[in-house]
Amino acid sequence: MSLLLGGRLWEGAEAHANPELLQGFGLSNSTGIAGFTNGEAFKMGTTSPVAKLSRAFLQQTLARPGDRLTITVGKYAVVDLFDDNRYAHDSRSGFLNWTINELGAFDMASPAFNTTYGATAAWSRAWWTVRAGFFLEPTRPNSVEIDSTFRQFQPVVELEARQQVGGWPGKLKLLAFGKRVEAGSFTAALDLAHATGEPPSTALVRDHLAWGYGGGLNLEQQVTANLGIFARAGLQAGQYEEFAFTQVEESVSAGLVGTGARWGRDDDALGLGAVANGIFARERAYLAAGGTGIIIGDGALDYGGEAIAEIYYQLVPWRWAALTLDYQFVYHPAYNRDRGPVSVFGLRVHLEL
Repeated sequence: MSLLLGGRLWEGAEAHANPELLQGFGLSNSTGIAGFTNGEAFKMGTTSPVAKLSRAFLQQTLARPGDRLTITVGKYAVVDLFDDNRYAHDSRSGFLNWTINELGAFDMASPAFNTTYGATAAWSRAWWTVRAGFFLEPTRPNSVEIDSTFRQFQPVVELEARQQVGGWPGKLKLLAFGKRVEAGSFTAALDLAHATGEPPSTALVRDHLAWGYGGGLNLEQQVTANLGIFARAGLQAGQYEEFAFTQVEESVSAGLVGTGARWGRDDDALGLGAVANGIFARERAYLAAGGTGIIIGDGALDYGGEAIAEIYYQLVPWRWAALTLDYQFVYHPAYNRDRGPVSVFGLRVHLEL
C-alpha cells in the first residue's frame, strides 16, 4: 500500500513523500531467475507488515522559454528518473519482469527495498535532455542498509533525444553508469577456492573499493494512435560481482504495447515483451564452480543464455481499478540448461483512491 504526498513550497519548488506498507516475498525469496518475474517483489521479504518512507525528496525547477533545469535531491529510486520508458517501466501497471521494465545490465544503486539517497540535475531544451545523478550504494551487495559514509556511490549520466517518426513521438536514450563499491572479484574468489578447496565466494574477497561501469540504449516509439514499441540493449564490465540490481552483464529486450481500442476497450492494454540476458566468462566460471550471487547460483552451471517472454492484458473496468492477467515463459532460468523451462502466471489488482 502506497500513499503519495506532494506540495508546492515556492515558485518552481515541490516536496514529495511516499510512505508505504510492505509485506511478503517473491517466488523462492526473489531468487533463481536473473530476470526476476515480479517487479513488486523486493529482494528482502518480510513476514509481517513493514512501514517504510520509500521516497522523500525536494524538486526545484528553473524554467524559461525553451530551456528548463530540474534539480531533485533526497530519497528515491534511480529509475524514478533514469532508464524510463513509456511502454516498459512500471510494474504496477505494465510488464512485471525486472529486465523488461529496466535495462538488465544496469547495476543501479538499489538497496533491498529499491530506493536510496541521491541528487539529480536534468537540463531540457527543445528536443533533448541531459541528466546527471549521484547516488549512494548499499553497504554490501543486496543490503537494506545504505552507505551514508559516501565511500560507495554511483554516478549516472543519460542523454535523451526526442524525435517524430511518421508524425508520432518517440525517444532514444543513451545511459552510462559507474559504481565505486567494495565488490568481490570473480577471479580472486576462484583463486581462493582453488587454494582452500572450498566453494568460491566473492564475500571472502571484498577487500578493496573497485570501479565498475556499463551502459546501454533505450528506445520508445509510438507507431499508431493505439500502439507503441520499445527496445533496450546494454552491458556492463564483468570482472566484479553485481552489487545491487541483478546478475546480468548483457541484455537485449524489445516489445510492444497497444490499447484495446480495436475491440471497444480504449482504457485496456495488451503488452508483449521479450528479453535475452547473459553473463560473461568470469561469472560463468564462478557459478560453475559453486559460487552464488545476489540472486542466482545453483552449485553448478551448464551455461545457456536466459530468455524470457511476457504477455499481459490489463482490464480497466473503472478509472480507479485495473485487473491484469500476466504470463511469463522463462528459458534457461539462472543461465542453467539443466533447469526449466518455467511458466509463471500472475494476477495483479491495482487500486487508486
